[in-house]
Amino acid sequence: MGNDVMANGNPGSSLQLRSLIKASGELELSLATVEIADPGPDEVLVRVEASPINPSDLGLLLGAADMSTAKASGGVVTASVPPQLMRMMAGRLDQSMPVGNEGAGVVIAAGSDPAAQALMGKTVAMLGGAMYAQHRTLKAADVLPLPPGATSADGASCFVNPLTALGMVETMRREGHTALAHTAAASNLGQMLNRICLKDGVQLVNIVRSREQAHILTDIGATHVVDSTSASFMDDLTKALVETGATLAFDAIGGGKLASQILACMEVAANQRATVYSRYGSTVHKQVYIYGGLNTGPTELARSYGMMWGLGGWLLTPFLMKIGAAEGQKLRERVAAELKTTFASHYTAEISLAEALQLDTIAAYNKRATGEKYLINPSK
Repeated sequence: MGNDVMANGNPGSSLQLRSLIKASGELELSLATVEIADPGPDEVLVRVEASPINPSDLGLLLGAADMSTAKASGGVVTASVPPQLMRMMAGRLDQSMPVGNEGAGVVIAAGSDPAAQALMGKTVAMLGGAMYAQHRTLKAADVLPLPPGATSADGASCFVNPLTALGMVETMRREGHTALAHTAAASNLGQMLNRICLKDGVQLVNIVRSREQAHILTDIGATHVVDSTSASFMDDLTKALVETGATLAFDAIGGGKLASQILACMEVAANQRATVYSRYGSTVHKQVYIYGGLNTGPTELARSYGMMWGLGGWLLTPFLMKIGAAEGQKLRERVAAELKTTFASHYTAEISLAEALQLDTIAAYNKRATGEKYLINPSK
């Protein structure tokens, strides 16, 4: 690349975090130097300053590797993938993959189109993968300009958690439910969902796994919080479902009995509200969507909830495709408008690309502890 490229703000090359799973059964994490082309007419080049580590990012970054086997040497991290899990990795074997779903940064070069030129120097949020990198090129139409005064860290988690939480409430409305329940509810996303529901007047049942997590939610104004480790959990959950009328739940746990327990309590709650007995169970449709896998074991169903129920999967990208670009844009605009209030994210630590490959740091962010979230600053 010539000097004229450098004058355009293009640094020529960039560091990028890559994840590779070899057919031999080994995970390899490294930093690669990649060449940066000049942005096209409708594109912008962004200096990435903040990108969160979400559970979905960990799935791509670490794959099915057993991180207790991890070793670091010369800036490269390796770990073994258990043989019985290699089949799950078949689609990505021997491919060096960039990581990082979302991020934010400053536009340092832009194409000739007026819409791209208008973004020069602006701080923008981005979705589109490969964000654990010093630079990222995207279509101008695909970045979200942040409000004046907002930093890259403010906007780093603009998409995945906010749009997931908004998508849950929107799914509730579109499918004819009037309230909802959520598991692993003290998470960053869960706290965001609480703020949305409080602002929008939606009844929300929060299911957590400890008394400490319950306090996190009651401290931010949550009304209905139940602890799945309590001896009275099933009674407490049924009572909350009766009070709210929630017939829809989003489950981040996935494995184990929790989804089945939610459906069972929804059935008891529906029967308590019923005016006519039905030998086939309640006529109210009860729905649980699994959107995470904190428990990677089998989902266990002990059917005791009639025949009007559903269990399915829910992901953000298919949901956004289903509602269409115009409706998706409305959700993004709401996120930008409420960036420092409803959709504020808090981080445990900010780390560099190099620090993201240190074994003690990997162990910390891979714990996936509730309320803890790490932010990568590739420009650090």
